[in-house]
Amino acid sequence: MAEIVSVTGGKVLGTREGGVTRFLGIPYAAAPIGPARFEAPRPVEAWSGVREALEFGPTCVQSPYPPPIHALIGSDGIPGDEYLNVNVWTPDHTGSGLPVLVWIHGGAFVRGSNARRIYDGTAFARDGVVVVSVNYRLGISGFAAVPGSASNRGLRDQIFALEWVRENIAAFGGDPGNVTVFGESAGGMSVVALLASPRARGLFRRAIAQSANGSAVATADDAGKVARQLADLLGIEPTASAFGRLGPDELRSAQDSLALALMTDPDPDRWGASIIANGLGIMSFFPTIDGDIVPDCPTDVIAAQPDRTVPLLTGWTAEEFRFFTFPSGLAAGITDRALPHLLARYGLDPSVADRYAANRPNATPADVFAAVLTDLVFRDDAMRIAESTAAAGNPAYVYEFAWRSVIADLGACHVIEVPFVFDQLAAAHTLTGPNPPQSVADEVHRAWVRFATHGDPGWSRFDTTTRTVRVFDAPESHEVADPRPDELRALRRAKLTSSASV
Repeated sequence: MAEIVSVTGGKVLGTREGGVTRFLGIPYAAAPIGPARFEAPRPVEAWSGVREALEFGPTCVQSPYPPPIHALIGSDGIPGDEYLNVNVWTPDHTGSGLPVLVWIHGGAFVRGSNARRIYDGTAFARDGVVVVSVNYRLGISGFAAVPGSASNRGLRDQIFALEWVRENIAAFGGDPGNVTVFGESAGGMSVVALLASPRARGLFRRAIAQSANGSAVATADDAGKVARQLADLLGIEPTASAFGRLGPDELRSAQDSLALALMTDPDPDRWGASIIANGLGIMSFFPTIDGDIVPDCPTDVIAAQPDRTVPLLTGWTAEEFRFFTFPSGLAAGITDRALPHLLARYGLDPSVADRYAANRPNATPADVFAAVLTDLVFRDDAMRIAESTAAAGNPAYVYEFAWRSVIADLGACHVIEVPFVFDQLAAAHTLTGPNPPQSVADEVHRAWVRFATHGDPGWSRFDTTTRTVRVFDAPESHEVADPRPDELRALRRAKLTSSASV
């Protein structure tokens, strides 16, 4: 059955099936092509008549994931100019006052889209929540610090999309005063950046940061170094006008070449210390401290300015970094001899491995490496942000997703919780294996619905004394007070020792 809604720009036609209406590929901003690719987002151009919103919209230019990752989660890439678009799922667009979830996808700030099957919002709408999933500028388009361009364009797009939600979500039955922003990986990092950004204040009531951190930011000087390296690679001047003349294929090729150059030669003198340390050799484009959209390191801003906090749900998967080490074959090269050098490269005193190995008597060096990096990149910052939120008097809820995939020795790896959150297990068997537990999806999905609806996911609040964490697993989930505190203490000492020695 067809349904029509009026939004900024004009009327859109969606489809209703099984009690859920979906509207796909609605542009929330003008198409950022040519020089506009490097400018702040602008209002969408109005259209006449009724625009069909029946298919997913275009995505920002990107290359497919490398084969091991592509086999697990697929890749994205729908061509077209109007890639600043949103999808909306609603149980009742004629109603009012429904809670709203706004999804920001991951992909290391260079890949991903709102069109992925495991991001389908049908189950949330089935359970009474309006879902909006957002596309934003990625890679060079969204985050290259090109002189003369608007900074942090990808984050500006997210803020612009949240403003679109505030102005339009009532037309879909949603409550603009009850918006929860949520995201995973780079999307979760975006959520933390939005928490700290003065430009995003008042645009959402609650936040969910999945597998995120608030430390993945570059200094302006270091981001400028990357932009100059990029311009040299392309043979152009490092100006917004020169970059604005590039087409999608040139941008895609340049992004890939730069990522390869950075991984091959991770020299801080060439790229900048913050690019190497905070990008972890995985990300070449990510948010830049600009004193405006990103005033400083988000984790530090949230700690120093309690008024930036909102009710928070945050957590990690128990073995995040296996996603980056085992499918690629990197794990095979992590030996007893190599482990200390790898940890030092990530700015850690190698002795931190002793604590993690002692707690895992049968672990290989690759297992220990993945455990340390999981905490370094994800758990430590999640706990710090939860600590700041609780200390400010806002509710904080923390989880660890511990159910283990049987695919490619992934375990409880990065991304594994996403299809459980969306209750889309049938779309995720290449990641989870053929028989993931529906009972865990029921529990996790219900917790996200509860948090979006009234701010309580259904387990004990985190505070700085008990530090309660909900562990999702099968056959039974449970609460733990301050899991593995000895490892987190050792990690923080290892970072302090390393910093003191530089």
